Amino acid sequence: MSAAAEALRSARRVLVVFAHPDDVDFGAGGTVAALTRRGAEVSYLVLTDGDAGGFEDEGRESIVETRREEQRRAAGLAGVSRVEFAGERDGFLEPSHRVIERVVAAMREIRPDVVLSLHPERNWSSLHKSHPDHLACGEIVTRAAFPAVENAYAYPSLRERGLEAYRLPWLLLFAGPDALVNLRVDVTETLDAKLEALDVHLSQHPDPEGMRESVKAGLAAQAASGRWDEGPEDRPAEFAEEFHAVCVNGEGTFAGF
Repeated sequence: MSAAAEALRSARRVLVVFAHPDDVDFGAGGTVAALTRRGAEVSYLVLTDGDAGGFEDEGRESIVETRREEQRRAAGLAGVSRVEFAGERDGFLEPSHRVIERVVAAMREIRPDVVLSLHPERNWSSLHKSHPDHLACGEIVTRAAFPAVENAYAYPSLRERGLEAYRLPWLLLFAGPDALVNLRVDVTETLDAKLEALDVHLSQHPDPEGMRESVKAGLAAQAASGRWDEGPEDRPAEFAEEFHAVCVNGEGTFAGF
């Protein structure tokens, strides 16, 4: 088992930061369900309000509350009880210091073993995965993970609130370039939980059955595309989720190098 897989398996606190309601359920829902089943405490931070999503011509205030409620319900199905919303405008997310500070605050408060988030680099084989808000979210989280969260002099107002600097061990990014995948998580046993969470996002799926089949096909392809790292040792994975695992602070890390 790789070092990243070991870190994920032993994680007790995990923070998941994503751009829109439903991003995590598409990209890492099976992994999150596996983590909570093992007893990990998982928290969600959704950066945008999701107001540009949906297919019904309803008022934007209505769709925001609809999507928030969908994400809360989906989180509950995955075993996650803490869901917070930063309220940034959907489609306008940028790696501003205001948003980075919000993410740093969450990291310092939760002090997670692993942060899961979207990748800051574009996946040219699937532009749908590389929504500009996804890329911005990945950049925000990466800047927060280093150096801001561990720099005691970054965002001094956070120290005044009692949120002290913290050295994050691991960053796991999804929906990035295929060539950067270095961790595959077997989600065969949590596939149903992932699909049930996705089913909740009814405002986003004009064809729920088609969505399910597409997701299953993608997970099967990911399981077949290479070695799977985290899952039962006695059988190959039938369905897998892929990540780019980055060790931010390990045994060999010192003085920011």
